[in-house]
Amino acid sequence: MDFAKLYQEAHKAGLVAGEGAKPIPMVVGTPTTLFGSDIDYEKKTYYVADGVCGFAWVAVKPRNAPFAKWLVANNKGRSSDYDKAILVLVSEFGQSLERKSQYAAAFAQVISDAGIRCHANSRID
Repeated sequence: MDFAKLYQEAHKAGLVAGEGAKPIPMVVGTPTTLFGSDIDYEKKTYYVADGVCGFAWVAVKPRNAPFAKWLVANNKGRSSDYDKAILVLVSEFGQSLERKSQYAAAFAQVISDAGIRCHANSRID
């Protein structure tokens, strides 16, 4: 299997999915009370067009699988003791959790369709 071609195909699918994502914009500001959930609009606020901030990645298992080894050898992935996997971190799309999550899901689908065990993950920042 041509791992470079597979990676490029997965990356392209991820980019298309991330660009096509529709994040819900948010406004960030200071609450009117210490633990309030409202925003005091008399203080500075920030409009975040790409929505909630976060991280996303694809975990490829096991770490000693041929594709996982290729990822590490080509600086496309890194080892994770926690997941016992090789992680492909999504570095595109700034801090947008929605765009990064969509990228990771599409990337993982292409890799999975090629018969390689993997899954997408994300978390809010």
